[in-house]
Amino acid sequence: MPADGFDAVVVGSGPNGLSGALTLAAAGRRVLLVEGARRFGGGLRTEELTLPGYAHDVCASVLAIAVASPAFRDLDLKVEFAHPPIPAAHPLDDGPAVLVHRDPARTAAGLGRDGVAWLETVGAAARAGLPLLDTLLAPLGVPRAPVAAARFGASALLPATVFARTVFRTPRARALLAGMAAHSMLDLRAPISAGYGLMLASLAHLAGWPVARGGSQTFADAMVARLRELGGETVSGRWVRDLGELPPARTTLLDVTPRQFLRMAGPRLPAGYRERLSRFRYGPGVFKLDWALSGPVPWRDPAVAGAGTVHLGGTLAEIAHSEAEVTAGRHPRRPYVLVVQPCAADPTRAPRGGHTLWAYCHVPNGSGVDMTEAVEAQIERYAPGFRDLVLARSARGPADLERHNPNLVGGDIGGGLASLWQFAARPVLSPRPWRTPLPGVYLCSSSTPPGAGAHGMGGREAARLALRES
Repeated sequence: MPADGFDAVVVGSGPNGLSGALTLAAAGRRVLLVEGARRFGGGLRTEELTLPGYAHDVCASVLAIAVASPAFRDLDLKVEFAHPPIPAAHPLDDGPAVLVHRDPARTAAGLGRDGVAWLETVGAAARAGLPLLDTLLAPLGVPRAPVAAARFGASALLPATVFARTVFRTPRARALLAGMAAHSMLDLRAPISAGYGLMLASLAHLAGWPVARGGSQTFADAMVARLRELGGETVSGRWVRDLGELPPARTTLLDVTPRQFLRMAGPRLPAGYRERLSRFRYGPGVFKLDWALSGPVPWRDPAVAGAGTVHLGGTLAEIAHSEAEVTAGRHPRRPYVLVVQPCAADPTRAPRGGHTLWAYCHVPNGSGVDMTEAVEAQIERYAPGFRDLVLARSARGPADLERHNPNLVGGDIGGGLASLWQFAARPVLSPRPWRTPLPGVYLCSSSTPPGAGAHGMGGREAARLALRES
């Protein structure tokens, strides 16, 4: 590791670490980026997890929030984003799948008598455009779109179950909203779970749900290349376990969760702050599967083949029950399963004729239960014959995921529980939650506002605060 001469050191090269490093370097600071893994990217890594020639995204795959985020959208990186014909689909047992198109009107047409309600809620958020998204991702303050934000907030604060049953009348629309809201990894009876669903659904209309051609790794690699163009230096394969291992610098940004920070800082932190940080809560974990397939998934409804993302779980009641079971520390027999079909947008992910598939279900934090059978049964439920196409599979539970990336504590891919309290106090209640009591040291992971997602905003806000204070 280079010894000195740096204005800033950034530890961790996930979306937030990369965003923070780029913000500092663009301001003229000499930046050192340190990554523990062999490859840069954190949650943006792509590897051959099954067979040679089959490229699998290890964590983040669908990058809707990345292409729309103010931290990334003006960088003009050398990345090609590929859009599937249909952003998302929600198969059902008793009829055709519900499809979310880029066009809100086309989506509404498939929802029958709930079409107008969709346009007045999800459609309204999409029409509010980037000013509303920027408001939702920004630190608390004067909103860029105050009217739209107030309208969105009134619905967003509700539990997803309450919102879906109040606003929609048909099982199809209610199920669609539940599949979106379950991305939050919250009990759908919990406050603000509706907000996550509304934002994600509106992003399908506003920006689409694309993947990076060639894999999410290309997005990370493009940011690392830009950092080097700006004079930044990079080191990979070096785990930082104590802050004393870092070269001296005015600013240190840490793309780590509270648990890693407590270990790295040790007794340097005041007892009161250590106590507050130790109360930070992690959310459920995930059990993730990747498959190399000999052909496309044989969905019962052929339209689902064009969807980049597929939500499996049935009705609102069934998905809500699955998420409530996980919150209670149990493993649902029929879990909600989030599926990504990268080859629907990017055929380069597999050899000619082959396909890759990516899926996870939610499990209690730290679970050691193998959910392969339960996940594949859910896929077979809507795509009979799926297992006949499996050439190879990679299964990773919470412990495997945390070994691969220590920020995934207990398999939590969101950097902490997405509850109402931790929406306001992330990682502690503070007007400047990125700042720590250590001079020049800032947290910038998804454990800081605005939370989970490959948006890079935690890194950008931490870097901007550091620039103002140094």
